Amino acid sequence: MSNLIETPALSKVDRTHAVECLKQMLRIRRLEERCAELYSATKIRGFLHLYNGEEAVAAGVVQALGPDDAIVATYREHGHALVRGMSARAIMAELYGKQEGCSRGRGGSMHLFDAQTRFYGGNAIVGGGLPIAAGLALADKMRGQNRVSCCFFGDGAVAEGEFHECLNLATVWRLPVLFVCENNLYAMGTRLDLAQSTTDVTKKAAAYGIAAEAVDGMDVFAVEAAARKAIAKIRGGEGPYFLECKTYRFRAHSMYDPELYRSKTEVEEWKKRDPISSLMSLLKQEGAFDDSAMDEMERDVARELDDAVAFAEAGTWESLSDLERFVYSERRPL
Repeated sequence: MSNLIETPALSKVDRTHAVECLKQMLRIRRLEERCAELYSATKIRGFLHLYNGEEAVAAGVVQALGPDDAIVATYREHGHALVRGMSARAIMAELYGKQEGCSRGRGGSMHLFDAQTRFYGGNAIVGGGLPIAAGLALADKMRGQNRVSCCFFGDGAVAEGEFHECLNLATVWRLPVLFVCENNLYAMGTRLDLAQSTTDVTKKAAAYGIAAEAVDGMDVFAVEAAARKAIAKIRGGEGPYFLECKTYRFRAHSMYDPELYRSKTEVEEWKKRDPISSLMSLLKQEGAFDDSAMDEMERDVARELDDAVAFAEAGTWESLSDLERFVYSERRPL
């Protein structure tokens, strides 16, 4: 990983901010763990893709964005939505399929959406968010609004046609887009080097004339520093920017995945670089955090999630009479 952006030393990071980074990552991890429990209890159904291990990417990038910037994510987007400001209640109710969910219970895990925070998905199609982000950025540019559209996608999306089309147009039109590739090495279940002739994803972006850098996606400070640098350049009119965040998911691709494509030894080796435990250890070493503070943080997060689950449990199912509501296709006689 010699081409990775260097991690800022903790001495250069405000310690209050560092603790906040830890809490945001912990919120994501505990949310995902609770989702796994609820899925096993059949409270959540459908597809469920969890973000365990990748928390530093969402926590690092999202906090570098402004409130008017847009975010487009993948189907593994619970963490991005939570850090962006969507309430745990709205997320959990959506996972339950209740009307109080952010998409009225119609989207489920893969389609979280919140216009108020400019969080535009959640997209079940691999690479499907790329053209949406390009469109949002084009609209902002045409309106003269100094906004950034941030698009998260996985290494599997790099093989899709819209990846190349969107990067090309982003350069041609100098769109204010931050492309963030969450490279967890496996797409769905195929190792990157078995599917891509060129495994250095930054080279693919550079081929379209886009400034591109790789960053250690297991280090929230490195991710944040890279994102802030990229966003500053985009706002300065330099066009799109590409970040490859090298990360790893600790759980299977989805709850249905038997995970036969990688060894348990490999997973355990990556877990030694857990972004949460790594930052917690660093804070303790620096005397900025202790076990008592960690216990209190865990209690705060547990209360938030307990409240979210109770909210979802008490939520309402959509009535049968509303089945055709929000369906806009016209009925035409045959």
